Amino acid sequence: MSGPVLQMRGISKTFGPVRALNDVSLVVNPGETHSLMGENGAGKSTLMKILSGAHVPDPGGEILVDGKKLPFGNPRTSKQFGIAVIYQELSLAPNLSVAQNIFLGEESARGGIVNRAEMRRKSQEILDRLGVSFRPSTLVARLSLGERQLVEIARAISLNSKILVMDEPTTSLSSRETEKLFDVIASLKADGIAIIYISHRMDEIYRLSDRCSVLRDGGYVGTLDRDELDATRLVKMMVGRDVSSFYKKDHVPTASDREVVMSVEGLGDGRSVNECSFQVHRGEVLGIAGLVGSGRTELLRLIFGADPAVSGRVMLDGRDVTPKTPRAALDAGIAYLTEDRKGLGLFLDMTIADNISMAVADRDARRFGRRNFAKARERARGAVDALGIRAASLRQTVGALSGGNQQKALLGRLLEAGPRVLLLDEPTRGVDVGAKSELYRLIDRLAQEGMAIVMVSSELPEIIGIADRCLVMREGAIVGTVSASPDTPISQEAIMAYSTGSSGSVQQEVTL
Repeated sequence: MSGPVLQMRGISKTFGPVRALNDVSLVVNPGETHSLMGENGAGKSTLMKILSGAHVPDPGGEILVDGKKLPFGNPRTSKQFGIAVIYQELSLAPNLSVAQNIFLGEESARGGIVNRAEMRRKSQEILDRLGVSFRPSTLVARLSLGERQLVEIARAISLNSKILVMDEPTTSLSSRETEKLFDVIASLKADGIAIIYISHRMDEIYRLSDRCSVLRDGGYVGTLDRDELDATRLVKMMVGRDVSSFYKKDHVPTASDREVVMSVEGLGDGRSVNECSFQVHRGEVLGIAGLVGSGRTELLRLIFGADPAVSGRVMLDGRDVTPKTPRAALDAGIAYLTEDRKGLGLFLDMTIADNISMAVADRDARRFGRRNFAKARERARGAVDALGIRAASLRQTVGALSGGNQQKALLGRLLEAGPRVLLLDEPTRGVDVGAKSELYRLIDRLAQEGMAIVMVSSELPEIIGIADRCLVMREGAIVGTVSASPDTPISQEAIMAYSTGSSGSVQQEVTL
């Protein structure tokens, strides 16, 4: 039938005293990619959980799928209406085969016996349609994350889904897996399937969207057509202010004769990093840019002693402090914020107070090694207030916080150690636009206070917005330096030319 495949009208939802959604409406057409954007807490996930049947909305709203009213609060009914949701945390059984996962709960049976041959045949038809190379008999545990995501899509196709919701699908994918996913999305659209695409990444929104709707504070702000999409307009809709206020840079740009805090001299690991040398000054934000695989993260890990160096040294305030371990780096005055805060940074099941005081627990010890919990709580309270961490209490587990507040908690732990140099690896990865703006302000404030900051980022607007200089890496080596002047920002064209080994301008990818 013609007309929208999905109409959500007047959807509201309250959780106790909190109003998560307020009279939200959304219209999605067949065969379109309809992006859904907004800060964390804007209501995107709640709206999609209502669509999937996981939540029941407040009285008064309705959902129509192909003109038929969808009953609320029944996930199985939502699937029968053709709605499938692929969440960030995939819901596959790794010890089962691809075919078993595709038809899990919907197994083909004859006389009460599962018809495995029929399941494999149907699975192969779907896999061929998606253009994948793995077989129906392959164990899911042997697949990459991108391939597992394609199994989730295959499951949705097996249910004859009309509407496919993808929640931050590229967060953990490689560039090759991301391109494969985009090809699959194009194929699904051509078959008339509607895609609701949730992402914070502007380049993906520009590339995929036919239309984009924005939520803010639980309310519907508006919908833009493809030719209306631009960063300034979208950001203002999401956060209620201009993009120009995003990048805070009130610290004074570094003078060439300012005090050198850290010197890296010929540092290398013999594999990913080749004898890199640079200096960072007091109160400077030094960016490091480069394509994936250029050695940016590996360089920071060498400086911090997380990986062994085979050449070179690290000088701090004129002293050789080349660390052999992260503990030695922290004791010397070098702190490192990892790009993988959940896997390598935070203790998700521990409280905010314990996470923040972890690096300096010995300072909070009484005699005989007994810990002074009152002192640890006082320390954590100071960090929470200073960094603006939003939490119910210090006893809340870090895993329950939003991405931005998790990042602040990890940063708070590092700052408690009193570092002279702060190494930041993708400090705004996985946080929403509002939290990014707050983190930029924190970085700017630390620079104003005199801290030397080295920041790796894949987002060129971030480098251009807050860094004083930018080192560019390619194939493990520093191949160029791009500096800002009082009147001219860092040149994105120069960064990309160094990164790719080419000349001329290269269009940047924008992520917010």
